[in-house]
Amino acid sequence: MAASLAMILLLGLPAKKMFEKLKLPGLLGMLILGVLIGPYGLNLLQRNMLQISSDLRSIALIIILLRAGLGLNKDVLKNVGVPALKMSCIPGLIEGLFIALASVYFLDFSFSQGGMLGFIIAAVSPAVVVPFMLKLMESNIGTKNGIPTLILAGVSIDDVFAITVFSAFWGLYSGTDMNIGIQLINIPISILLGIMAGIILGFVLINIFKRFNIRDTKKVLLLLGFSILLNQLEVVMKTKIQIASLLGVMTVGFILTEKLPDVGRKLSDKLNKIWVFAEILLFVLVGAEVNVGVAIKAGKIGILLIVIGLMGRSIGVIISLLGTNYSFKEKLFCVIAYITKATVQAAMGAVPLSMGVESGDVILAIAVLSVLITAPLGAIGIHYSAKSCF
Repeated sequence: MAASLAMILLLGLPAKKMFEKLKLPGLLGMLILGVLIGPYGLNLLQRNMLQISSDLRSIALIIILLRAGLGLNKDVLKNVGVPALKMSCIPGLIEGLFIALASVYFLDFSFSQGGMLGFIIAAVSPAVVVPFMLKLMESNIGTKNGIPTLILAGVSIDDVFAITVFSAFWGLYSGTDMNIGIQLINIPISILLGIMAGIILGFVLINIFKRFNIRDTKKVLLLLGFSILLNQLEVVMKTKIQIASLLGVMTVGFILTEKLPDVGRKLSDKLNKIWVFAEILLFVLVGAEVNVGVAIKAGKIGILLIVIGLMGRSIGVIISLLGTNYSFKEKLFCVIAYITKATVQAAMGAVPLSMGVESGDVILAIAVLSVLITAPLGAIGIHYSAKSCF
């Protein structure tokens, strides 16, 4: 594993730098590197590295979400609260249903099969979107109306919504006694549980930091350790109820910044330095999950379904922003920022196949294809549209 880690770091840094010199997002270089050296490319990564890939990606995602939480502003969050809630569910719902209906027509899927495909594809990738939004916040771009905060808040819940609805369609397909209405009711419950868990953990850490004289480096380690445990709580409770742990992680950072602003700033600076390492791990390992050969099998129908889904998602974003005072360009930026797929599709694309779902191989192929199309398209779109939309 040590050799694989060294390879990721030594190749990841120049790959990022090369793409930045080409005026492209550095994460594209790291994603492509992951595809090349991963098990579906040159197969240069050791098996034990791939076995812990999911955990390493989760930790890296926690780091970036902590940074996001520490950078949130209470007043801005109040202003974007209602649109953010709409953005967390309406675009995903419309995209998932568009793909579900289209797959019934083009692939002769049952509606339950189409629903599983639709809501695997519907999840936005926080791994790609969140770093971009943090850069905008740090550069004070788009912050006048709180656009980066709006997208951060929406993206942190979007995945919970998509995975919950996917579970409901799996229940329909397998014939288990699962009520879609109850599953949808569980979504706001999971959001509230995530926020409550983050608030409790935030105040626990505040109490520790006030009572004990702890160096900033050790504070970061405590914050990271507790946040990883919070994320694992979702895994432990998954069979009983979904917990929006990513939203909880952001809430921890937000509470710390609100109650201990000086500590929050110092912790944010420390996490910025850790992110230099975590970023490389995250995007190279996400790339390593992508099987280009499988994606090619999806063919033209796969591309058509993804395009139909993105049209639905774009309509959903516009509906979510109705009644707001955002300009046309700001709304356009939100549409572009919300098209990126990566983490959920790489992690869940093979789930229907492993559960014995008919045409599970087709679902996997389209899920992988969605990453190959939307990850670079979304990253480039966010990178360049930020300059013209604000």
